[in-house]
Amino acid sequence: MALFMDTHTLEGGVAAADVAAAHQADLATQGPYGVDYLRYWVDEEAGKIFCLVEAPDAETAHTVHREAHGLVADEIYSVSEHS
Repeated sequence: MALFMDTHTLEGGVAAADVAAAHQADLATQGPYGVDYLRYWVDEEAGKIFCLVEAPDAETAHTVHREAHGLVADEIYSVSEHS
């Protein structure tokens, strides 16, 4: 599995509670796709959301977002974790 970081920008800001609900929808949807949405970060005022996900590929990660809540990422990057 590959590790990806995706980014979303929502004009006018975003509520952390709404992002939490979208993340729960991702968790409920991801299983059949072999995807694992691990963590997310939110900048409410700037409307920025960052999601860390393990997935077979970027398109499959997009598919889970699309099916779960329709908020497909603006960009998705392949990343590796380092301490």
